[in-house]
Amino acid sequence: MISGKRRLFLIAITAAAAIGLVVTLVVQVQQTQQRTRVARDANLPVPVIAAAARLADVPIYLDGVGTTRALNTVTVRPQVDGKLISVLFREGQDVKRGEVLARIDPTTYQAQYDQAVAKKAQDEATLANARMDLERYANLAATNSIARQQLDTQRALVAQLEAQVKLDQAAIDNARAILNYTTITAPIDGRTGIRLVDEGNIVRAADAAGIVVITQLKPVSVFFTLPQQQLGEVNRAFARGPLIVEALGADNKTVIDRGTLLVIDNQVDQTTGTVRLKAEFPNAETQLWPGQFVNVRLLIDTLRQVVVVPTAAVQRGPSGAFVYVVQDDATVAVRRIEVAQQDETQAVIARGLQAGERVVTTGFARLTPGAKVTVTAAENAPAVSAIPEPEQRRPRRTGPGGAPGGSPAGRGDRANAPGPSQ
Repeated sequence: MISGKRRLFLIAITAAAAIGLVVTLVVQVQQTQQRTRVARDANLPVPVIAAAARLADVPIYLDGVGTTRALNTVTVRPQVDGKLISVLFREGQDVKRGEVLARIDPTTYQAQYDQAVAKKAQDEATLANARMDLERYANLAATNSIARQQLDTQRALVAQLEAQVKLDQAAIDNARAILNYTTITAPIDGRTGIRLVDEGNIVRAADAAGIVVITQLKPVSVFFTLPQQQLGEVNRAFARGPLIVEALGADNKTVIDRGTLLVIDNQVDQTTGTVRLKAEFPNAETQLWPGQFVNVRLLIDTLRQVVVVPTAAVQRGPSGAFVYVVQDDATVAVRRIEVAQQDETQAVIARGLQAGERVVTTGFARLTPGAKVTVTAAENAPAVSAIPEPEQRRPRRTGPGGAPGGSPAGRGDRANAPGPSQ
């Protein structure tokens, strides 16, 4: 007779075997369904998204990082000593050249000016009397009534007094200039900074701090650097005419201002292997601020009417870059291509593709050469002009197959990009 423990053990074994059999049957059913579904899907067209290759003008940019600098920065300092009796500007105010900024007490300097004017009047009166004496002596000398020496002495005295009057006039001009220094004016057009001295203080010409700093913001310059390897391209482009430089916003996409390249430095920095360039921006909306770091891009050329496709369409295999081309019979063919340059949104095709041909941009997982496809949607990248609008992304320079640093299509040598292995 079977004991209770043995009976429970047999029941457990039987239950486990039944559960295992059920699990095995379920797995077999799922595998059968999966094989059936795969076989069914293999005969169905692969859903893909395609876009047509098109012709467009594509700008060629060189990217750099620059520093904004004011064209002129002036520290306004007093040129005479005295009490600052009034400050006539506001901090952060835009001022024009010659606009009055502050005044120094002119009392002492006005007195010096008046003294110089009075001294000239005194000497002019003495000169007038000496000239009349000279005229009388000349008449007497004509009749030999006086010695010739007395006439010569009087003539010398008149010349001496004339020189004294000129000296007095120079003293007046000097006193007037010093008096004018008590009125402090803006030397340039610009924007005032934070006031460095308050009204009522004694200021001196020897003070290093000054009263305020004026910075010219419109226009403004940007200094940036490029690798020395790109110097030849920049020089060739600069020789053809002015080059456009764009300053980019914080998102590195939005163009906040456009300027012109002014100068390329005459030597390469040997420590960094870069060359400095200077551009000038109108800065009409004061988006650029002195001392600010800014990303810039230099437009050196424009590829005219080249074939472009969305970057997502470009695939890479062991033999190079390729695309899946949607043919008229709704099948796909692998096409070897040569990529001249590309960015996040589009690629320039140097060879291997014609405008109007459709290429697959999404749905590569089940694609094979000759596979049937169904295009569920069409997407087209926005057209690119020679100078894109701020919302457009900039093309980056890439080499054949998308590697950085290559030559753009139509400019320089093109490497042969091998296609995918078949």
